[in-house]
Amino acid sequence: MTQKANSLDQRTFDKLSRLYIIALSTIALSVIISQVFVRQHLKKQQDDSTVINVAGRQRMLSQKLTKEILSLSSIENPSDLEGVKNSLKETLELWQRSHEALQTGDAKMGLPSKNSPEIISMFQGLNVVFKTISEATERIIFKAENSQLYAVSVFIDDVDLVKTNEGKFLSMMDDIVNQYDLEAEERVSWLGTLEILLTGFTLLVLLGEFLFIFWPTAKSVRGTLFELLKAEKYAKKMAFEADALSIAKEKSIKELRALSQAMDETLLFARILPSGQIVHIGNKFSRRFKFSKFNDTALFWNVMSVVDTERAALESLIAKFKKTGWQGEVKATTKAEENIWLEMAIIPYSPTEDKAELLIIASEITERKAGQLEIERLNKKNFQEEISQQKIISSKIIENQEKEQNRIAKDVHDGIGQMLTGLKYNLESININDIEKTAAKIEHLKELTTNIIKGVRTATFNLTPPELSDHGIVPAITKLTKELARLTGKDIVLFNKTNFGGRLDSLVEINIYRITQEAINNAIKYADSSHILVSLSHSKNILSIVIDDNGKGFDPSKVKNVKNADGGMGMTFMNERIKYIDGRLFLSSQEGKGTRVTLNIPLAEA
Repeated sequence: MTQKANSLDQRTFDKLSRLYIIALSTIALSVIISQVFVRQHLKKQQDDSTVINVAGRQRMLSQKLTKEILSLSSIENPSDLEGVKNSLKETLELWQRSHEALQTGDAKMGLPSKNSPEIISMFQGLNVVFKTISEATERIIFKAENSQLYAVSVFIDDVDLVKTNEGKFLSMMDDIVNQYDLEAEERVSWLGTLEILLTGFTLLVLLGEFLFIFWPTAKSVRGTLFELLKAEKYAKKMAFEADALSIAKEKSIKELRALSQAMDETLLFARILPSGQIVHIGNKFSRRFKFSKFNDTALFWNVMSVVDTERAALESLIAKFKKTGWQGEVKATTKAEENIWLEMAIIPYSPTEDKAELLIIASEITERKAGQLEIERLNKKNFQEEISQQKIISSKIIENQEKEQNRIAKDVHDGIGQMLTGLKYNLESININDIEKTAAKIEHLKELTTNIIKGVRTATFNLTPPELSDHGIVPAITKLTKELARLTGKDIVLFNKTNFGGRLDSLVEINIYRITQEAINNAIKYADSSHILVSLSHSKNILSIVIDDNGKGFDPSKVKNVKNADGGMGMTFMNERIKYIDGRLFLSSQEGKGTRVTLNIPLAEA
C-alpha cells in the first residue's frame, strides 16, 4: 500500500509539474507576443506623428516662401535686400529638404523611408508644382545676387509664377496631410482590433488551460484524496484490530498525542520535574524569557519572573497541582522588567512508568489582560460617576420638591389663608339689625369668596390640572397655554395639526404635561421670548409635541453637564421623565435664533 501511495504521489507531482509549466509558458508566450505587436505599432504611431507634423509644416513653409518672395520684390531700398534674400534661401533649403525627406525618409528628422502607394501617387502629382515653385524661387535668388542694378521688374515673371502655383501646392499638400492622418487613424483602429484579438486569444488560452489542465488536475487531486481516504480507513481498521500492544504503550501513545496537539496549538511550552527543575524548554519560551538552555539546573519559577512574590506564587501553584493538573492565568515578569500575562496549563506527564514530569503549556494574553483590566477600571469609574450623578439629581429633586411645597404653602397662607381670615372677620362683624350695612358686607363677601375660589383653582391647577385627569393631555395643554398667556402677557399658541384627542395612560399624560410645562416655563423665564408655539401631531405609532420660541437661545452643551450640579437641572428632569415613558427628547438651540424642544412619545397599538 505504501509503495502504491508513493508511486501515486510521484506520478501526480510529475503530471502537475508538466501541466503547470505548459500553462505558464503559454501565458508568458501570449504576453510576449502582445508586447511585441503593441510596441511595433507604438513605433509606427510615433513616426506618424512626426510625418504629419513635417507635412503640416510644409504648408507653412510654402506660405512663408511666397511671403518672403513678395517682400523681396517689393523692397525699395537696396540695402534691405541682403537680409530678405538670406531668409529666403534658408526657407527654400528647409522646404526642399523636408519635401525630399517626406518621400525618401530622413533619420535625423525622424521620417520613415516608406510611404503608402496613395501617398507616393499624391507626391508624384505634387512634385510638378513643387519643381515649378522651387525653380522660380532659385531664379529669383540668382537674379537678386547677380543683378548689377537692383530693379523689381526682373522678378515679376517668377513672382507671378510662384503666386500662381502656391494655391495648388497648398491644396495638394492638404490632401497629403489628410491622407497621412487617415492612415494613422486606420493604424490606431487596427491596434484596437489587435487588442481585441489578443484579449480573445488570452481568454481562449485560459479556457483551454481550465479545460485541459486545471480541471483534469482537480480530478486527479480528488482521485488522490480518495486513495488517501481509503488508506486512512485501512489504517484505522488496522489500529482497531491491533490488540497486541501493551497497556503501557497505549498510555504512552495517548500522552504523546496530547503533547503533540498541545505543542502545535500553543506558542510556549516546557517540561519540568515536580521539583521545578527544567527538563526541556521550547525555543519561543526561552527567547521570551531570555533563558539559556545550557543551564540545566534552573528552576522554572526563577526563569518565569524576577519578582519574589510572583516566584513564590508559581512555586506554590506547581506544588499544589503537580498531581491533578491546573489551568488558569499567571502573571510573570521578564529580566527586562516587562510584565507578561500567560494563559497556562500544568499537565502531569509520565514519559516512563517510573518517572513523572509536568508539561507546561502557555499562550501569552498580555494585551487581552490589559484590555480586561482597563474595561474593569472604566466600568468602576463609570459606575462611581453614575452614583455621584444620581445623588446630585436626587438631591436636586428633593430640593425642588421642598421649594414647590414651600411655594404652595406660601400661596395658601398668604393668599387663600388671608382671604379666609378676612372672610371670617367680615362674617363676625355682620350686624343683622343694620340691613343696609349687612347688604353691603354680603356683596363684599361674595367678591371675597370669588377670589378665594380663584385662588384655590390656581393652586390646584399648578399641582395637577383637573382637565388632565378628566379630559386628557390635549385639553390640559390647551388650558396651560391659555392660562400662561393670560398671566404673562406673552403670545402662547397651541396648534393641534392632526386633531389628536386620544387618551393615554395617566402616568404618561402627567409626564408629558410636566415636560411641556417645564419647556414653556423655560422659554418664559430664561429665553426672553415674546412668541411661543406648541405644535402637536401624531401618526399611528408616535405622538410628537414641539415647543418653539423666538427667544435669545443658548448653547445646549452648557446645560447637559449635571455631574457637578452646574445647572441644567430642568433638562435633567425632562430627560428623566421622557425616559420613564419610553420616549425621546431632542433639544435644538442657537444663540440669537431661539430654541426648539421636541418630544416623541410612542403610542400603544389599539
